[in-house]
Amino acid sequence: MTAPLIAVLDYGIGNLRSAEKALQKVGADARLTRDPALVSDADAVVLPGVGAFGACMDALRGAGLESVVHDAVDSGRPFLGICVGMQMLFDDSDENPDARGLGVIPGSVRWIPVGVKRPQMQWNKLRIVRPDPVLSGPELDGVVGGPWVYFVHSLHGVPRDGDDVVATCEYGADLNAVFRRGNVVATQFHPEKSGSVGLALLRNFVSGVTR
Repeated sequence: MTAPLIAVLDYGIGNLRSAEKALQKVGADARLTRDPALVSDADAVVLPGVGAFGACMDALRGAGLESVVHDAVDSGRPFLGICVGMQMLFDDSDENPDARGLGVIPGSVRWIPVGVKRPQMQWNKLRIVRPDPVLSGPELDGVVGGPWVYFVHSLHGVPRDGDDVVATCEYGADLNAVFRRGNVVATQFHPEKSGSVGLALLRNFVSGVTR
């Protein structure tokens, strides 16, 4: 069976190659790219990200990838956002109020409530609030008390439609951690840094990609 081609969007900020390597490890033909033709040919698309919301949006637009993201989402192909890549899918962010997001998931990115250290930089436990294909399997929904994953973040997504949330975590409050809207799934944590659980999530994403 031919491995699915997954385009990992390269806009030049952060260690984007770590997501590419993790996807390759679970059987995808993952390629870090900013070539619109390759993204158009890909069976699925991944938007990773680390850093500040506004700087990442500026870099994405500077690389000519904003319309590429919207085309990929509108095509119905599987699409995965990771960490700041997840945040960029929202309308806006408290981190950079003047910056405009992609608006794929209606809602805003809000600061973690006061009273806890920011950023959350640790392993934390997911609470799965509704079934989703990427959160299925013994490494994920079979873990007593919820699977542990690795976070590095000071903000979290707050969608207008609460049904877009499929998993949360507890950190000073109930924070949204995994989202699903149609063909788009997005994680606040880093699957590529989350050991066997993170690889299981990526494997589920890849297995849901059809050629």
